[in-house]
Amino acid sequence: MANTPQSKKRARQIERRTDVNKARRSRIRTFIRKVEEAIASGNAEAAQLALKTAQPELMRGVTKGVVHKNTASRKVSRLAARVKALSAN
Repeated sequence: MANTPQSKKRARQIERRTDVNKARRSRIRTFIRKVEEAIASGNAEAAQLALKTAQPELMRGVTKGVVHKNTASRKVSRLAARVKALSAN
């Protein structure tokens, strides 16, 4: 339990940041899920569009400190490869 005034304040701040970060992470996951659903449906055009909207969202998560840069790059790369394979067929 926090004892000093500063540690009490930090605990309050962490609580607020946790809520914000949860919302950001959830939003990122939603965008990724939309891309995966478009891939699963076999619609290459919809998958391409979903990827274009998901990519900046993932990178925004990097700048906000919610996701590590390499993690976001890896996810974008793997999704892009799947979308490319879908459009090649």
